[in-house]
Amino acid sequence: MNRQDTKDTKDAKGEVRGEPGGELDRLARCVIGAAIEVHRTLGPGFLEAIYEEALCVELSLRGIPFARQVPIRVDYKGNLVGHARMDLVVDGQLVVELKATESIAPIHVAQTLSYLKAARLRLDLVMTFKVAVLRAGVRRVVLFT
Repeated sequence: MNRQDTKDTKDAKGEVRGEPGGELDRLARCVIGAAIEVHRTLGPGFLEAIYEEALCVELSLRGIPFARQVPIRVDYKGNLVGHARMDLVVDGQLVVELKATESIAPIHVAQTLSYLKAARLRLDLVMTFKVAVLRAGVRRVVLFT
């Protein structure tokens, strides 16, 4: 898992910026644990939809609340121009984007940042299941506001 090594800083308004901590960080670790169990059981090679379904089963078994295919409003200069869908939103605060690609590409990170911004959330986990060890396929993406 790639974690950004950043220190919290204060912006001009005195608000703390940096890595999310506390409850959100604990939630992210729980989701990663659930995804590792899915990967350990299924292995690499399936389509993204299979991993999404399996991860939803695992999250349910662990009592972790989530929503699937969550629509987000996309505005342009104050005008609605469409909707996008986030794969999972866990406990209303953590976005999880699932992939079945050999690596997480810069465009996946850019997509995730756009989702975070539109949804007004701070943390996303991008996960690709097409890896030998899932920890190598997890990327934390933090929106610094």
